Amino acid sequence: MSEPASPDSAAPRSRGRGRRPLDEVRTEILQAAVEVLFDDGMAGFTIEKVAARAGASRSTVYKYWPSRGALALDGYVHTVGTQIAFRDTGDIHADLTSVLVAFARLMRKKPSGPAFAQLIGAAQTDPELAAAFSDHYFGPRRREVLALLDAARERGQIRPDVELTTIVDLLWGSCYMRILLPGVTGTLTDDFARDAVAVALAGAGTQ
Repeated sequence: MSEPASPDSAAPRSRGRGRRPLDEVRTEILQAAVEVLFDDGMAGFTIEKVAARAGASRSTVYKYWPSRGALALDGYVHTVGTQIAFRDTGDIHADLTSVLVAFARLMRKKPSGPAFAQLIGAAQTDPELAAAFSDHYFGPRRREVLALLDAARERGQIRPDVELTTIVDLLWGSCYMRILLPGVTGTLTDDFARDAVAVALAGAGTQ
């Protein structure tokens, strides 16, 4: 899915007459949210800007999102989620490599990479955003990858004594370090992602 590029998107979208279906309203709010996030960053992200761009009221936005951070994250995940989806082909090395390389590429791109780093930073002081990360991003993705690893262990690809959460933390923790630390943000390369998977599975695998 391509990322929105919207030099003229500050203007509200034109609306027809009548009440819009709820699903349509939510989708347009999420689209407006990621546009504001990508255009202005978290520093310039406000509920008012999103509501104006989506042609919705502030009360409608607050009905579904408790804070500007939670809305920004939801818009981000709604837009980029399919690019970093997990797939189970039966080959855990290939599956982990595929998703980690896709994540690395997303993080190197602008505006998606900087926006993600800003969201993580904002979550340190925004409890609603921190909760949204846990409920709608980190939590679900962690469960998905643990399910992949558990299935791989059932197939005999991972040793039964290995703590699966350690593999997850080694892989994604190393990526987050390269996203967030000054001076290494450009080093989250495809090769690094491939090497991280190879090293992690060399210690956890049965071969």
